[in-house]
Amino acid sequence: MADTGGVKSEETPFEGGPMDGRSLPILLGPTGTPPKTYRIPVPDDAGGPPTVLVYRRVPRAHGKRLGLPKGWKYEYAPEGAARGGPKWPWSKPNAGPKPPGH
Repeated sequence: MADTGGVKSEETPFEGGPMDGRSLPILLGPTGTPPKTYRIPVPDDAGGPPTVLVYRRVPRAHGKRLGLPKGWKYEYAPEGAARGGPKWPWSKPNAGPKPPGH
């Protein structure tokens, strides 16, 4: 693997879906953890838009004393990732189009 300099990565296993049993070096964020979701674009053989595989980060194991995660792994999310963004108390849920006159 190429030298990444000051950037840290961690060999992270994948479970389920097409990537089952494989592991990839995933770049770690500023807190030392991999991203919550990992998207893998798979090109279409017919030249159409790529299919995107979505994996969610879950703890690999928990420690005995404090129950903190000991490493991470990714599990396949066939339904895709929710694109909700932050949940602010003053935000209203998206209820769809407004009725005429409003």
